[in-house]
Amino acid sequence: MAVLESALAFNLVKFMREVRAEAAKTTWPSRKETVQTTGLVLAMVIVTAVFFLTVDQLIGAGIRALFGGGS
Repeated sequence: MAVLESALAFNLVKFMREVRAEAAKTTWPSRKETVQTTGLVLAMVIVTAVFFLTVDQLIGAGIRALFGGGS
């Protein structure tokens, strides 16, 4: 049992060292890049929302025209 615990502890230490080494390689985006990509995401969300709103209205108008009446 002690052998298993020491092997597990050794693997955990090795794992943590590898995590730190990989984290050191990480490059973070600059503030400018973050603002730009956030703006692009928001713009695409708006474009997508307008698209689906338009498609929904067109389908609704088609259904109302087909079956008549409705609200």
